[in-house]
Order: sequence, then C-alpha cells, then structure tokens
Amino acid sequence: MDLTLSETQTQLADSVRTFLARLSASGMAEAPGAPGPTAVWRDMGEALGVLALALPEDLGGLGGEAADVMVVMEAFGEALLTEPYLETVVTAAGLLRRCDQPRARALAQAIGEGAAIVAPALTEPAGRADWRFCATRAERDGDGWLLTGGKGLVTPGASAQSLIVAARTRGDDGQANGLSLFLVERDTPGLILRDVATLDERWAAEVVLDGVSLSTDSLIGVEHEAGPLIALVLDEATAALCAEAVGVLRRMLDDTVAFAKERRQFGQAIGRFQALQHRMADMFIQFELARSAAVLATLSLDKPDRERTLAVSAAKVAVSDACRFISQNAVQLHGGLGMSLETEVTRYFKRAAMIETQLGTRDHHLDRTIELDVRAA
Repeated sequence: MDLTLSETQTQLADSVRTFLARLSASGMAEAPGAPGPTAVWRDMGEALGVLALALPEDLGGLGGEAADVMVVMEAFGEALLTEPYLETVVTAAGLLRRCDQPRARALAQAIGEGAAIVAPALTEPAGRADWRFCATRAERDGDGWLLTGGKGLVTPGASAQSLIVAARTRGDDGQANGLSLFLVERDTPGLILRDVATLDERWAAEVVLDGVSLSTDSLIGVEHEAGPLIALVLDEATAALCAEAVGVLRRMLDDTVAFAKERRQFGQAIGRFQALQHRMADMFIQFELARSAAVLATLSLDKPDRERTLAVSAAKVAVSDACRFISQNAVQLHGGLGMSLETEVTRYFKRAAMIETQLGTRDHHLDRTIELDVRAA
C-alpha cells in the first residue's frame, strides 16, 4: 500500500492549509442564521475550488479521485473546519452526481460552485447508522409523493437549503431494497427542523416529516433501488471522516509532544520523563494504525462491495480506538490545562469524541464485518 502523496496532492494539501491559515480561529460556531452558503463556503468554491473536486467535468467539476478528497479532509481535520464539507460535498453531491435527473445534476453543479448547501438525511435513530432500517415512508399521492417520518439529527441543519431524504417506497423496515431518494426544499410545508448545538461546536437539526407533499420530480435516482447507492456513498463518507480524524489526531499528538517539551516540572521538561515518553510513543503507534487504515479505506472505495465495506469498517474501528486513546491521553498529559474549555486540546477532544460515533460506532462497524464474514461463509 503506497502512503506517499503525489506531487499534485501535495500541492493541493499546501493550498488548503494556506487557505485555512487565513481563517481566524473560531470558538463555538455561529448560531443558526439564514440558510445558505457562508462567506467561507463561497470562498471554498470560488477561491479554493475544493467544492467541485470530486464532481465530473461535465458538471463543472475537477474529476478528482477519492485520494484527493482524503487530502482535503485531513487538512480540514487539522484546522477543525466547521463547514459541512463531509455532508454536502462528499455525501449529498456524491448522491446527486450519480443520478440522471436534470434537477439532481443542476443541484450537484450548484454545490460545486459554492451556491448551495444540501443536507443528507439517510439514517434514523432506531437503525443507528444502518441505512436499511428506514421507517420513513413515501407513498404515491396523485401525481406526486407524500412523505411521513423522521430522521433524527441531520447535519448541516441550520444552513441547509434542501435535504436528500431516504424513504421506503416498498418493502419492510430493515430490508436493503425498496428505498428511494427525494429532494426536499427547506421551506416545504410539513418539514420541521429543530436546531440543536452539538458537542463539537457545530449545528445539527432534528428532522420531522409531517405529511410532506412533493412533486413527482422530487424523486431522484431509480425508484425502490436507492439502497446500493446509499451504501456506496455512506462508505465514501465514512472513509472521508476517517481522513478528517487523521488530521484531528495528528494535531492533538503534535500539540501534546510540543507541550511536553515546554512544560517543566522538577527542574526539567516533563517530556524527559520516561513514563510520559512511553505514553506518547503509544499515542504515535495508535495514530499510525489509524492513518494506515484510513488510507486503505480510501484506496478500497473502487473495489467490489464486500472488499470496500470491510476496509471502510476496519478503518472506522481503528480510528474510533485511536480517537479515544489519543484524545484522553492528550488531555491527561496537558494536566490542568487539558480540562480548560478555552484550550485547543479541548476543542480537538470534543471533535474526536463526535467522530467516534459519527456514521456508526465502533460496535456498529464490528458488526458489519461480522455480518459480511457470515455471508461469505
């Protein structure tokens, strides 16, 4: 497995980090305002070009690869960027660009231009991260559709102008087939969004669909056949999340090592104490394991379904373990400062804690690997 970035990817990483360095350090994300792109989001599209990175050229994109997205997400993790790149660009645009309907393709192009923010609403609390457990129903209503159900917390909630909702159009809850995707505009009657502040200084929304009436062109993709597409895009999103985690973990590790070199106790830097050196060495080992697994997940996205899913779930398990181990040790090695809400290590700790459960917990992804092994037996 080649972990070396190409010259183009190195230049991309440098450009993204230069862009992020110009942004002022933020604390809590701003309270929800009017839906739509922020100034930072528009700059990401116009000045940096990363919003169109993975879009095909016929949609105004750059035709980038999964490895390019990995590079960008890692840089975003290092900077704790709160813009919804994972949700809108990787997930929502990942769905839209694979649909043939003009409305879907136009919205994908708008995302690439920095003109739209779309939230994916694919999973539900009862199913945890398993997209097959979908109780939200979509039924024919004259020439259109009627959606009823709920999606729990969806990110981005406050800034999203529209949602991509997975709903069951056939079959029973828990079945892989019978799912369809729908575009729902934010101001559609019956769509209820309740803003919720999350632990990692971002904003989500609780989504309720109370008899949402949609036109026939709101259906995107193939009716009843959205399951494989949802599975693929969620694997892509999970791999991208693992890449973000690598950036978060690298920053916590680097900051902890730097602090240990500066903080003095008993007449010397605490980094000279052998017990703490061993602790930081263990943190580095966990980081390298997570990084290697994240790279393998990214490189496996174009593999057959089983191989792809195994690599992605294995990466999420490794990343979840590393998030807990590195973040807890980073706080402990910072001493009293590690418990202060104003310090950087605390902000990275909170993001690492969210990554542990986002897009599926460690146990969920272990269960996925077991399920795949049982099927193959």
